Amino acid sequence: MPPDSAPPKIRGTRTVHDGWASFLIAEVTLPDGHEVTREIEDHGEAVCVLPYDAARRVAVVIRQFRTPPFFAAALPELLEAPAGLLDEADPQEGARREAYEETGLQLGHLEPVATVWTMPGVSTERMHLYLGPYTEADRTGAGGGLAEEHEGITVTEMPLADLAALADAGQLADMKTYTLVLALRLRRPDLFG
Repeated sequence: MPPDSAPPKIRGTRTVHDGWASFLIAEVTLPDGHEVTREIEDHGEAVCVLPYDAARRVAVVIRQFRTPPFFAAALPELLEAPAGLLDEADPQEGARREAYEETGLQLGHLEPVATVWTMPGVSTERMHLYLGPYTEADRTGAGGGLAEEHEGITVTEMPLADLAALADAGQLADMKTYTLVLALRLRRPDLFG
């Protein structure tokens, strides 16, 4: 910020929708003094974890219908790493909960990757990204998501090389999953050979 400019300021907000997410209109004064309005989607923080089995060189991902990609591009399902809203104080506990609900894997140690703003131009969502090593012994549940949430999740175990090939071909359309596959490739290239 230039030394002669003022810090940005939110002069006020009004809520235009309050449901699963809140949608607000913010009245903002920019550093150059211009007054503008900006839209904000607010639903809290989230977590995402890519479970991977290093010995067998596979990862567990899910396939799920997502209304926005279907609306925008007629995609009937999206291939994703398990993810969801953070209900817990500890993001790692939230990632473990989501992994268990969606995949049936009881993850222990998690490898932090990053905490990122997913869509900083419109959303307050910060997502905590993790890699989650697992073994066959960690598969203790059925997965598939919570029945009351009507998620329709299909659990898929895929070779890491196949996930990398999808990423390389531009066919891994979910950004959080794409990021985690690339992070694992950087940290453990030996798993993708």
